Amino acid sequence: MPTVDLDELQGAVVWVSGDSLTNEAYICRKTGHIYWIPDDVEMGDDWEDAPDDIQDTEKYVLVPDNHDLNLGNKLAFDFAAQYLADRYDDVRTMFRRKGAFGRFKVLLDHQNLLEEWYAFSEEQTRKALGNWCESEGFGVER
Repeated sequence: MPTVDLDELQGAVVWVSGDSLTNEAYICRKTGHIYWIPDDVEMGDDWEDAPDDIQDTEKYVLVPDNHDLNLGNKLAFDFAAQYLADRYDDVRTMFRRKGAFGRFKVLLDHQNLLEEWYAFSEEQTRKALGNWCESEGFGVER
């Protein structure tokens, strides 16, 4: 069973989940190596060291983004349920408009919960990535 470095995979998830909706990363099913494909690559340009058949789903798997891993709003709601039960409805309302994560972090800062949020987010992300790796047939290097 090929293994994937969890820290590198977590970085790849952040990268594909970023502002650019076209960044991609793939994992080789045979070796566990992660290939990072930037959004500004023209067809014919060298994609780092990515193989020509990188989109062959038998050989490579696309790295999921935060949405695929259910790590967006749901993560904030789970945190609010645990740490901000008395403000849970406010948090849900907050996420009905653009800029919700910014406002959420301001609330957390005022409640002195930012460090707890970062630790919670990190733990849940690593757990979700471990589960995803298992479902795709990869072992995890921690």
